[in-house]
Amino acid sequence: MIEPINIKIAIASGKGGTGKTMVSTNLFYSLQQHNCSVTLVDCDAEEPNDILFFNQKVEKTTEVTQKIPVIDESKCTFCGRCKEYCNYNAIFLLPPAKIIKVIEELCHGCGACSVACEYSAITEKEVPLGIVSQFITSEKSKIIEARMKLGVFSPVAVIKEAIKEAGDAGIILFDSAPGTSCPYIQTVSTADFIVLVTEPTPFGLSDLKQSVETLKTMNKNCGVIINRAGLGDRSVYDYLQQNDIPLLMEIPFDKIFASIYSKGEIIAKSDEQFQQQLVLVFNSIFEKYGNSSNQR
Repeated sequence: MIEPINIKIAIASGKGGTGKTMVSTNLFYSLQQHNCSVTLVDCDAEEPNDILFFNQKVEKTTEVTQKIPVIDESKCTFCGRCKEYCNYNAIFLLPPAKIIKVIEELCHGCGACSVACEYSAITEKEVPLGIVSQFITSEKSKIIEARMKLGVFSPVAVIKEAIKEAGDAGIILFDSAPGTSCPYIQTVSTADFIVLVTEPTPFGLSDLKQSVETLKTMNKNCGVIINRAGLGDRSVYDYLQQNDIPLLMEIPFDKIFASIYSKGEIIAKSDEQFQQQLVLVFNSIFEKYGNSSNQR
């Protein structure tokens, strides 16, 4: 591989439990063994766990906050303009009773209500949403973890900050939250390519279809890794062939693999062939969607 290599790859899945984090952590490890500068961003902010697989030390931690409106009822005329401007129904208003409240769990911190108010009745306060931590795993590699605060309505702002902290240089891997909701959208939006991890079952196919259709609306390129190959049926393979979606790799339904992973260990450490397969997958993606000094 020729340095510098610059590419952003998101590893995602339509449902939990398909092996997305297993692929992310093992690919991260495998690329390190080939002397690459690589950053793994754990975007599963509700339940991040990538750091559990590695020896690491914390380099820095950043708190992510959001501005929430505070309404001074002594200045408020209860005109309702702030409520009209709020697209998220985060302001509760009863004009006859002169009651107005901010529902902080629904607020997105957009500031529209402050713009709407003509009586200087709205100020703002900082509310913590979560933290973004950076862990050093080697001289050239690091893990950035997004972790939302318990009780926060949406992890998107924390994920966005983690992605921003990763920058643009080197190989950046995004371990996405499962599903196709807002955290998934935020994670894949900046990626050059998306690896979808699925399993050859009816549930795996159903959720894979949702992921693919979502990526189509975003004009994102994707390929598929089938985990637990040999289990289930051929419907996922048929779907990929019918829709011209590349099958990047098959990971066998293997008790040894399951045992290693369940102990919080990296499969690619003990299985050289598995490591090489992951590197080959990366190379095939990079050749088409990445950029390096020799391509500029």
